[in-house]
Amino acid sequence: MIEKLWFENHPIKYLLWPLLWPLSQLFGLISRSRRDAYQAGKKEAYRSPVPVIIVGNITAGGNGKTPMVIWLVEKLQALGYTPGVVSRGYGAKAPSYPLIVGAQTSTAHCGDEPKLIFKRTQAPVAVDPVRSNAVKALLPLGVDIIITDDGLQHYALARDIEFAVVDGKRRFGNQQLLPLGPLRERVERLDEVDFIITNGGQAESGEAAMTLAPNLAVNMKTGERVPVGQLKRLVAMAGIGHPPRFFHTLEKLGADLHVCQGFADHQNFQTSQLLELASRGAHLIMTEKDAVKCAEDAQDNWWYLPVSAMFSQHDEQRILERINQIKEQYGSPSA
Repeated sequence: MIEKLWFENHPIKYLLWPLLWPLSQLFGLISRSRRDAYQAGKKEAYRSPVPVIIVGNITAGGNGKTPMVIWLVEKLQALGYTPGVVSRGYGAKAPSYPLIVGAQTSTAHCGDEPKLIFKRTQAPVAVDPVRSNAVKALLPLGVDIIITDDGLQHYALARDIEFAVVDGKRRFGNQQLLPLGPLRERVERLDEVDFIITNGGQAESGEAAMTLAPNLAVNMKTGERVPVGQLKRLVAMAGIGHPPRFFHTLEKLGADLHVCQGFADHQNFQTSQLLELASRGAHLIMTEKDAVKCAEDAQDNWWYLPVSAMFSQHDEQRILERINQIKEQYGSPSA
């Protein structure tokens, strides 16, 4: 119901607005005062000895930050950099922090997004609710640039470049602060970031358009890759910020969708729940983010659909040029 209030101008607003508006104002006051304290030097932010890139957003929920992080990591690796990734590990609880993610690290300990980033890129990934501690854990591993997955509002970590990822279709909803609307910070905050990345929809002037290009469906047991259209009577599931986006992608690929089941972002799944869902069709297909959590339970007919971020040559060039400019101030790539 809260999504309808935020993004669909639902009549429920007439009931909830008087209740949530004061909380929204309080949220804004607290967040602004906290940010002002860091900007004025009343609170000290940790400054890393290597450049820090923030990939975040100003709205609650998933906008496509993780594909953007993976794109950056892969591009920087190709340029000879050794990037490391920092995450707070949303929804997970590690035995101790900071946690360096490895092949055997459970998603219950690190979270789904850090595990996905590590699996796709093999870059060092560190998880800690205190992001400066995660940065310090990565430095002995030889990284020469840090990318944080989320953290635009984590002002305790100083940054050199900010990317704000925007859902190009839903944009900013009713443009109200939490909990009345989806905003973590007011829209004017975007005037200060280095790049606004628009995921889907229509990029506005000055924004960089990002598209998520789907690849072949990957079998979770065998690694076999096939076009989605070859899989019949598909049961599709998505535990991401906006599940309909995944289902729409499948439709565009000509998928034979039998069932579509959305879940909350970062949903933890029970084996029985997955088996029951899979029994409703011939094949189960999920996002790559969900697949890292469901791998141990995978059956022969379970698949995931990886996606990769793509930019125009112009936008890619200006993004990488900006990163190279910042990196030159710290030192040359360790190629």
